[in-house]
Amino acid sequence: MKLVVNTKQLTETPELWLRRAGYAYIVDRASNQASFVRRLTRDFYPRFHLYWEAKTDQATQTEQIIFNLHLDQKRPGYQGQNRHNAEYDGEVVAREMARLQSLLLPDFFN
Repeated sequence: MKLVVNTKQLTETPELWLRRAGYAYIVDRASNQASFVRRLTRDFYPRFHLYWEAKTDQATQTEQIIFNLHLDQKRPGYQGQNRHNAEYDGEVVAREMARLQSLLLPDFFN
């Protein structure tokens, strides 16, 4: 599930904002790709997994952050497997996205 926000809706950098929202920074050992996770229990799974990227909206020339959220249900089944059991929409993911939206400043800038 994606959330597109104006950078002025964040009170700090996306990394710091995500940490304040309860997310931890991780780097995938295999791909060296950075992302953020938020555990639902004391175990590593299930967990919310979030990637973000900065873009400029060409039509309005505003800086945007695109958050891409999904729920990892469990780790990959066997070594070398990249795919895992994940939910990209649904009630749990929608609730977490609504929680994140509630932490944003109002979008007076559009």
